[in-house]
Amino acid sequence: MSDKLQKVLANAGFGSRREMETWIEQGRVSVNGKLATLGDRVENEDKVRVDGNLISHEQESVICRVLMYNKPEGELCSRKDPEGRPTVFDRLPTIKNGRWIAVGRLDLNTSGLLLFTNDGELANRLMHPKHEVEREYAVRVFGEVEPDHVKRLQKGVKLEDGVAKFTSIRKLPTDEESLNSWYHVTLSEGRNREVRRMWESQGLQVSRLIRVRYGALELQKRLPQGGWIELMLPDVNALRSSVQLPDEKETLIKLDPGKLDHVKLSRMRRSVKKHRVNQANKSRTGNVTKEKAPAEKPRSPKPVAKKPTESTRSDSTNSSRKPSNKKRSDKRPAGKQQIRSRQGQ
Repeated sequence: MSDKLQKVLANAGFGSRREMETWIEQGRVSVNGKLATLGDRVENEDKVRVDGNLISHEQESVICRVLMYNKPEGELCSRKDPEGRPTVFDRLPTIKNGRWIAVGRLDLNTSGLLLFTNDGELANRLMHPKHEVEREYAVRVFGEVEPDHVKRLQKGVKLEDGVAKFTSIRKLPTDEESLNSWYHVTLSEGRNREVRRMWESQGLQVSRLIRVRYGALELQKRLPQGGWIELMLPDVNALRSSVQLPDEKETLIKLDPGKLDHVKLSRMRRSVKKHRVNQANKSRTGNVTKEKAPAEKPRSPKPVAKKPTESTRSDSTNSSRKPSNKKRSDKRPAGKQQIRSRQGQ
């Protein structure tokens, strides 16, 4: 049975289907020696190459893995940044087959739950709007939120890329004198900066945004920012069943890691702190190399020694001679001369 080329590449762990479509358009993929085009379908016996490297696209027993990551603010959801800023892929564990695929994205100033998987089909279904996987966010809003604002946000507001709405809005108890209010909101899609733009459409500003749930998975409260854990088989299958995928039978986790106790949290925090220090040192050294080296000051020429003239030679020879005995006798103390004169008398 034939499958779409982008689906085959995604299942092999190269990336999401959208990324694979971009690769095909860029001419990076070939099938049986010919450049692939969008819409191509392949069989198991077809030879598929990515960047000239032959890949195995037969149905193998690839174990589905999922990571839960607590993204801090200031990290990009991209693999590399030309400016050298930290990314969410910097601290992920190495993987033998394929690569980690981020399930959705969070902007630079948003923190919270971010999922990674090596299963391209699972990532594609979790992100696709037709599956309506619910996301929940904790939002701190600056300004006075009126009941009409909440009604319009639940009914639907028009944005640049279409109509958007929250499926639910729940206010959290806050201080009455505070200018900020905390809300928990849910929606079933993940457009670029959608939550922020929806509140801004009502003249309100989001001062803090944290994703706390994706589908049936909630962010572990004790998981520190910058830390990750690999999900056990029941949590992986809960995600797969939510998007109509069969359950996974195997897992690479041999023992149940249990809850995050004090020892595990301490190790995780030390690892995150060490990584941040290394990133800071790396950025500093990068900035130093980019700066121009200060221009060296021109060295002053060494003074050339003048050849001594006859007058200087005579002066130097006279000064180097020892004083005569006559001069030495003149320098004798007067007391001894008086004693000798008395003896002579």
